[in-house]
Amino acid sequence: MFENLSDKLEKSFKLLKGQGRITEINVAETLKEVRRALLDADVNFKIAKTFTENVKQKSIGQDVLSAVKPGEMMVKIVHEELVALMGSDKVDINLTGSPCVILMSGLQGSGKTTFSGKLANYLKEKKGRNPLLVACDVYRPAAIEQLKILGQQIGVPVYSDENSIDPVKIALNSIKDAKLHGNNVVIIDTAGRLAIDEEMMNEIEAIKKATNPQETLFVVDSMTGQDAVNTAKEFNDRLNFDGVILTKLDGDTRGGAALSIRSVVDKPIKFVGTGEKLEALDIFYPARMADRILGMGDIVSLVEKAQEQFDTEEARKLQKKIAKNQFNFNDFISQIQQIKKMGNLKDLASMIPGVGKALKDVDIDDDAFKSIEAIIYSMTPQEREDPSVLNGTRRKRISDGSGTTIQDVNRLIKQFDETRKMMKMLTGNKNLGRMMQNMPMNKR
Repeated sequence: MFENLSDKLEKSFKLLKGQGRITEINVAETLKEVRRALLDADVNFKIAKTFTENVKQKSIGQDVLSAVKPGEMMVKIVHEELVALMGSDKVDINLTGSPCVILMSGLQGSGKTTFSGKLANYLKEKKGRNPLLVACDVYRPAAIEQLKILGQQIGVPVYSDENSIDPVKIALNSIKDAKLHGNNVVIIDTAGRLAIDEEMMNEIEAIKKATNPQETLFVVDSMTGQDAVNTAKEFNDRLNFDGVILTKLDGDTRGGAALSIRSVVDKPIKFVGTGEKLEALDIFYPARMADRILGMGDIVSLVEKAQEQFDTEEARKLQKKIAKNQFNFNDFISQIQQIKKMGNLKDLASMIPGVGKALKDVDIDDDAFKSIEAIIYSMTPQEREDPSVLNGTRRKRISDGSGTTIQDVNRLIKQFDETRKMMKMLTGNKNLGRMMQNMPMNKR
């Protein structure tokens, strides 16, 4: 995500030479490259021009501290402008109303139906809500079935009426059904088209007027670049939606939509989709996104993802086991499962400052743990509990059972032993132990 833009911005900052002050002369080439980088990322031309003008006005005459290079000062100014461009602060979804009605809009193929499922899962798991998904796409039979499958996967009911071709009637009946069954959020998945047409716009306007939703969200495929921004403007002119959802931000996207859309429609980006999994939904934080664009990582989001998956009480038990040198393969596999739940491995790695750039050309497979899991699951309960019993005969049986080599098994056991020693050593450090106990994820 944003790899090309990040690389080009980094190169542009290196052009800024000299010490003392940033002047119009020594900043000219840098700003030229910044604007080129934004245009290459499919950012609207007028927005790119305004952006660089703002950076120029803020940077010229800036005193550069002796400990800071001019390029570093420029990074700070560009970061501030990126945050402002994308909306400065996160904007929460409005969940008032009884029930709260959320209307989804967007073109066909934008990921609207999948996002509806993701949003329902998010509201259920993170907000403690009882959502109802509503199938109002009466033109594409697969859309209704897709929504039902998503609902089954996350344990959320789906309202549909295969005998009706009136989406307004279906939407109104779904609200009655929600009140009857105690669903406090209604998420209406509407029909999309391959392109904007009058019939589609009239239909979704009618649904909005009839249901009076608390939130009207526009879902857009971020891989469509500047076209996404143009589509957003046309939808907003008709629907006056409340927020934007960017999907497929984990794909080969240049990032133009994320950087342009707020300025064009003056509506906040509320969520971003970063994968196919129903948990792959993130709240949009402009400052964190600016960090990632400039290659600074996103440690805060990484910690939050960890907090969601790691149980505090289990962490304390694990710390005691490590201190007593009782950490075993059952604990090891449990930690792997929690890491996998956090999301795409390469995306997680990119949140660590400096790591994203280092892994730019490295393919990190989400199945990277597959052979490790196969080896551990091929062990007996006794072997997982007490790794010291793993002699040569047992290792050969494990390699045969897991479809790996004896070298793979030996390597994993060696790495496990080294990890266990290191963890015991770190846990024995009293200052580090106190620091770990005071970390946010251990103070909930």
